[in-house]
Amino acid sequence: MTDQAWPWPAGAATGIGSLPGTDIGEAQRVVLGELPDLPHLPELPARGPGADMIGRSAGLLVDLPVEVYAGRWRVAPRTGRDLRRALDLMERDLDQLAEQAEEYAGPIKVQAAGPLTLAASLELPIGGRLLRDPGAVRDLAGSLAEGLRAHVAAVARRLPRAAVLLQLDEPSLPTVLAGRVPTESGLGAYRAIESVDAAALLRTVVEAVGVPTLVHCCAPDVPLELIRSTGAVAVALDLDLVTDLDPLGEAIDAGLGLLAGAAPTRPPSAGRAPTSAQIADRVRQLWDRLGFPRRQLAEQVVVTPACGLAGADEQYARAVLAACRDAGRRFAEG
Repeated sequence: MTDQAWPWPAGAATGIGSLPGTDIGEAQRVVLGELPDLPHLPELPARGPGADMIGRSAGLLVDLPVEVYAGRWRVAPRTGRDLRRALDLMERDLDQLAEQAEEYAGPIKVQAAGPLTLAASLELPIGGRLLRDPGAVRDLAGSLAEGLRAHVAAVARRLPRAAVLLQLDEPSLPTVLAGRVPTESGLGAYRAIESVDAAALLRTVVEAVGVPTLVHCCAPDVPLELIRSTGAVAVALDLDLVTDLDPLGEAIDAGLGLLAGAAPTRPPSAGRAPTSAQIADRVRQLWDRLGFPRRQLAEQVVVTPACGLAGADEQYARAVLAACRDAGRRFAEG
């Protein structure tokens, strides 16, 4: 058992990021109300381009403008309407956060796509993903690091009593490492990025931002040792996709925190959200199989939905966040 101090209170719960709807004020009220110990800045992709994960994150890049072309984000020669929209949406979100959480004094989480996922998603002006050009990928990581440092500072200025955490969303990380990102023709795939190079790109961002950073990956085969080597404090994953317990146990034993995705992102066939007891049992079962003491669970684990909730309806999303909160409190109470 580690004696380290975690950047969240015991028994905390949080959301992964996205929520349904288009009203940022209402979304922020839901998050602050249902997740008082570790709220996050909501993402509302239903608002359209610039509110989606890639556009929202690419809008934070420094000296690397982007635009939408044929339904995809690509590097642009100059700042245009699409980038201005992404920046405007983010500014509105931060203003709303400052208005509603002005007196908040605990940890708060913000999210952005990581460098590997951005490299696998953004296109070059000449066509093809940034992933095809190693130099462009390094430049992207540096630009993202600078942009996220400024973004975190902007949140800290608005909430001077809060402690900011950063979540890097890397759903494409396993496919990038395996060389399975398809080319535009669909007939081939981009060359894999070596683990050591991928870790260096992530480390560039983690070290530059200077706040506790976790990596989220809601895909199979999460590279846990790679993530731990970047200096990240935690990994967020979908418990249903964990098939090999040994790497997860080793990572936790080495001091990596776990954001345990234990609630489905959409209603099951019965149409009801899981109860806090069901979510707590799901996390406890995994923890017991890993062989760690129960008292460690409340400190090292944060309860979350399996991934973002943008595909759910607003009633289900609220119910899931509340159930995650209450599950976390069960752990804190022993």
